[in-house]
Amino acid sequence: MRVGIHLPHIGRKAGPEAIRRAAVQAEELGFADVWSSEHIIIPRGAPYPPSAVFYDPVLTLTWAAALTKKIGLGTSVLVLPMRHPLPLAKELATLQNLSEGRLILGAGVGWMEAEFAALGAPFRERGRRMDEGIAMMRAMWSEDPVTFRARHIPAVIEDMRLLPQPVKPIPIWIGGSSEPALTRAARLGDGWHGSRLSPAEASPIVRRLREQRPEPAFTISLRYGWDGKDDGALAGRLSGYREAGIEHILLEPAEREIEDWLRAVDRIARVAEGTRQ
Repeated sequence: MRVGIHLPHIGRKAGPEAIRRAAVQAEELGFADVWSSEHIIIPRGAPYPPSAVFYDPVLTLTWAAALTKKIGLGTSVLVLPMRHPLPLAKELATLQNLSEGRLILGAGVGWMEAEFAALGAPFRERGRRMDEGIAMMRAMWSEDPVTFRARHIPAVIEDMRLLPQPVKPIPIWIGGSSEPALTRAARLGDGWHGSRLSPAEASPIVRRLREQRPEPAFTISLRYGWDGKDDGALAGRLSGYREAGIEHILLEPAEREIEDWLRAVDRIARVAEGTRQ
């Protein structure tokens, strides 16, 4: 089971130096990848997320890529229906090329209606926009020139070019545990990226997805927030995920200060190594 680490690009610990230290530390400790999340704008006083400080996920990963050499880079998750797919396809292809092929696109439909409204994106159409956006980006990344007939996203694409294309395909892991998300993952994804499920909750989802997508290239991943209280409990949780068939786990420490965060990541590395022995 591969283990990734979330970057400290959210809340009071966030900043260029914090992200730099965390990315370099994660690569030195042998983690598989580093990850960023997305909220563009949130209502004042919203109960979640707990902080309005969110460094942009794609630029955060670009900064991390420039500071490292081999560690993977992932989004957990980009909210595709809030964005127009063409500039996003350009950004992601650029990051894939600048990082020499290290990017994983974790993508979801989103849930914060006020955020969609602020961006002028139709909340009730987000599922259809998600599906069409994935198809549009994949066309941009693989065809030259491109003609794409859009139905749900405002776009007239007739015999056009979007270059450079990615140096290698960008895998798309579909986030979410709802019925539409699981159906979309099996139908459109290169993997599934769930969130905050226990091993017992994840196990039937893994069985279902493996029945529908048995090929090894389809990755089953899960995000888990660790409170930093008990290394033994973490070891047990990681073992449980492995037994459930999870192939990749993304861990996000709960610490709010960067020094505490880095120490937690070091502990995670030791626990993860111990569970592999």
